[in-house]
Amino acid sequence: MTFIADTKNVSAIAEHLFAVGPDGPHLIGGRRRSDGRVVFPLPRGADSDLFEPLRLARDGKLWTFTVQRFRPKSPPYAGVGDDTSFEPFALGYVELADQVIVESRIDIDNFGKLKIGMPMTLTIVPFKRDDGKTVCSYAFRPA
Repeated sequence: MTFIADTKNVSAIAEHLFAVGPDGPHLIGGRRRSDGRVVFPLPRGADSDLFEPLRLARDGKLWTFTVQRFRPKSPPYAGVGDDTSFEPFALGYVELADQVIVESRIDIDNFGKLKIGMPMTLTIVPFKRDDGKTVCSYAFRPA
């Protein structure tokens, strides 16, 4: 997977998914006003008033993972290619200490190097849409 080196002018695949500041990218979660519970992503719609935006930690630990070795059904899968050009990818949950566990694609070429508990860091990666416009999503990679 190719990561985005210059994240200053990126367009996210969804509004309020991540923000890029001087210290790099951060996912945007929500803290429930009533009890402080942290969620990701930031709720939108009817429940949005119950949460305040929260910049989540960039670093965490791999909580668990799997490798997707066959092309998922489309929709909902929106990746490029067909069954013959599909490339396996890792998916996992990354625990952001004292905040939340986030489901994410894992940006790694050698799946054998993945170990539960290993340090991970947030990265911004390209995601192509059908209209040809390149927008970005997030992933975690080994720190």
